[in-house]
Amino acid sequence: MHEQVEGGFGAWYRRHRWWADPLGMALLSVVMAWFGFRGIWGPFSILQEPVSPWWSLALALPACALALVKRRLPVTVLVLVTLLFVVDLVTVGGIGTLVVLLDVLWTASFLAGPQGRRVLLIVLGLSTVVLFLAAWLFTDVSLAVAFLIGVQFGAIFGTDYWWAVAVSQAHELAELHRQRAEAAAAVAERDRAEAVQRERETMARELHDVVAGHVMAMAIRAEAALSTAPDRTADREALQAVRDAGLDAHGALRSMISVLRRGDGTLAPTPRWADLGAIVQEAERGGLVVRLVVDDVDDLGAAREQAVIRIVREALNNCVRHASGADVEVGIRGSSAEVRVEVRSRGGVASRAAVHGDEGWGLQMLRERVGALGGVFAAGPVAGGWSVHARIPREVTA
Repeated sequence: MHEQVEGGFGAWYRRHRWWADPLGMALLSVVMAWFGFRGIWGPFSILQEPVSPWWSLALALPACALALVKRRLPVTVLVLVTLLFVVDLVTVGGIGTLVVLLDVLWTASFLAGPQGRRVLLIVLGLSTVVLFLAAWLFTDVSLAVAFLIGVQFGAIFGTDYWWAVAVSQAHELAELHRQRAEAAAAVAERDRAEAVQRERETMARELHDVVAGHVMAMAIRAEAALSTAPDRTADREALQAVRDAGLDAHGALRSMISVLRRGDGTLAPTPRWADLGAIVQEAERGGLVVRLVVDDVDDLGAAREQAVIRIVREALNNCVRHASGADVEVGIRGSSAEVRVEVRSRGGVASRAAVHGDEGWGLQMLRERVGALGGVFAAGPVAGGWSVHARIPREVTA
């Protein structure tokens, strides 16, 4: 309850301090006059006779009124209040204008920029020197007393200035840290979004490259068996191929689910050269006639080797779907600078089991994969068939 009361008063004060502070200083000036404070700057007074302390309000109250707009016009208010203080210094000698001057000096120093603060510091230094000289040359005090007066004024106004600058710099530092924290949070959020997008793209590639291929193989083998006359041996071979493709798809799905649930394992076995023969055999079981030519492609590196195998697999899967029974030539040739992959089909007919809606996804993924390796990918119709062609530069070794 006590904390709530303090919080409520503090919030109220922060909202209304623009008039609460001047009002408080005005009340302080009245109290000081009532107690009879006057002539505290006696050596500087030009009056022949002491005057009533209530005359100090003639200068203090206008200074308090000017303090109402100190945040909107800090420099103007500082100059005007300084003039009122100087008049008070050489006449009544009250304390009200000094309090207001310290307040508006603090505000001006707090709101000023680096250049403005340097100007204020110079002005404060010069004012202290002028006050010392005035006390020494134009009053009857000794040099030591004049020096003490200068030191006192310099200490009072210098401390006020230092305090305002320290608070302002602390606010600036806090704002800088806030901006850096917001920037770091924005970068972290962007990195998180990019990581999620990369994971989605990885899952999409794996689903297309592995699961979708196996499922389509199942549909094509089943459709091929249904489109011919019943034959026990051929039908059992088709069923076995469907079963094998189903088990492969099931295994790939289980590994992907394991990654999604627990974050462990790998999405799918990484394709290697050893898988190339099985990929060709699977295409031949799907009704293609495949001729494979591999020449001088040693030491490609894992990423380029995987890209080559995936290009061959996707191209052959497309032939099974869209050119069943086609003659397909697969060429993988390398040189000292690059490896070239070409899959070209002739003839064939589209399978009725081929689905529509994902046309171009596999080719687009291959284009992105090859582009990431600095290569060039192209696919399109040629005379009598279709061609997929890729050129991948070899990995540069130090």
